[in-house]
Amino acid sequence: MEITNDNNPDFFRTQCIVHNLKITPQRILIYNELTGAKNHPTVDNIYRSLHEKYPNISFDTVNRTLLTFYDIGLVDIIESPGSQRRFDPNKENHHHLHCIKCGKIIDFTSSELDALSIPLEVGKHFKVLQKRVVINGICEDCQKKTAGL
Repeated sequence: MEITNDNNPDFFRTQCIVHNLKITPQRILIYNELTGAKNHPTVDNIYRSLHEKYPNISFDTVNRTLLTFYDIGLVDIIESPGSQRRFDPNKENHHHLHCIKCGKIIDFTSSELDALSIPLEVGKHFKVLQKRVVINGICEDCQKKTAGL
């Protein structure tokens, strides 16, 4: 198992050009903030971080921009139970460890999980575009906190 967090720096520019999307200062700021985050941030996380440095940026701009990024394939949206949607700029094939205590999501790669085959019945009724395994559990930090009680 290998923990990942790689992003191709040219991916942003290429996807914008391919989809006729202007490369604006706001979009660059939002994309850089997202790709610099290690925690699969929410819209609110990105907005708060950017708003501290750039008070004129609006929540709506951040939200619409992230949804546009999703629409053109720059980022993925991760839905996690009981929380806001989170954004994942890592477009490499990977899986997620999701801590049910603190909500942390950790990227990892696994050739064994990549090799899992899709059941034939699923393929008959559903066109699979991607497969990603999410493993729910308790992260190392939360385990240490619990052990220290």
